[in-house]
Amino acid sequence: MLELLFHGTNQGIFAFIGIMAAYALTCILLHFCGGLLPRDGGRDFAVDGKLSQGKPRGAGFVFILIFAVTVFLFLPLDRERSIYVILTIAAMLTGFLDDCSKAPWGEYKKGILDLIISVMMAVTYINFNGTTLAIAFLDWQTELPTWLFGVLATLLVWVSINVTNCADGVDGLSATLTSVTLMSFYFTAESTGMEEDYRYMTLLMVACLLGYLWYNATPSRMMMGDAGSRAMGLFIAVMALKSGYVLLYIPFALILILDGGLGLVKVALLRFLKIRILKNTRTPLHDHVRKNLGWSNTQTVFKFAIIQIVIAFATAWLIR
Repeated sequence: MLELLFHGTNQGIFAFIGIMAAYALTCILLHFCGGLLPRDGGRDFAVDGKLSQGKPRGAGFVFILIFAVTVFLFLPLDRERSIYVILTIAAMLTGFLDDCSKAPWGEYKKGILDLIISVMMAVTYINFNGTTLAIAFLDWQTELPTWLFGVLATLLVWVSINVTNCADGVDGLSATLTSVTLMSFYFTAESTGMEEDYRYMTLLMVACLLGYLWYNATPSRMMMGDAGSRAMGLFIAVMALKSGYVLLYIPFALILILDGGLGLVKVALLRFLKIRILKNTRTPLHDHVRKNLGWSNTQTVFKFAIIQIVIAFATAWLIR
């Protein structure tokens, strides 16, 4: 019945209801259930980290579950798509359990859990889609060995989870940049050939993120926690893979990559190779621009989003 509604004459109305339901349910449940979420303890080393102390944390638990429910309600059942949603929930749960923990989970524990989810994601994608690597604007593609594509896809998912997580530190920033990234994939879907159902999934996720941003805009009332940021990172990787041109992840998520990723590279080089880079640059970059350049939270969100939107526009024109 639902499949007939989505693909039949009432498709537009049914899809409209789904998007509005995702947004409205996120707003309503966060309003009434926000007080049940764990409380943030503040962060000693982040700029203005103590300002978050006592705020509800882990709102990602709510909006990711709403996303999953609306996908299953408003899209026809599909095995591949269902696995992606389940893995998104899994990424959310690993983050939420960390949000609820009195003692934060160690980096290695979270990294291993992310790796397990990333491998499952890569195996699922290869099983349903093959191992073609394509570059959009060059009209070039090649078949990679299964093991090589698997390693690269696993790396993509792991990196996406972690850079998105590390970019979450300013009210509204991570969810705004994720929304820009996902809408970049949506608006270039005609050029890339992304399937209609995945385009609709993108809109459902963004609707949930906008519902969350209603409460997270400066000054925030609650935060997504690792429950939200880790799941968002995984979902971005899903859309990059399903676009058929996985390398579009780089321009469409460039600010997330730089903001969250430079810190990971900086720490990894120092810890494992004793190489120091970016000595005078704070990471994540959102801390650098607030502390060293004097940007407000609002300026940081707007300026980072503006740069990402301009990059997305230029990329979209390149691959048209």
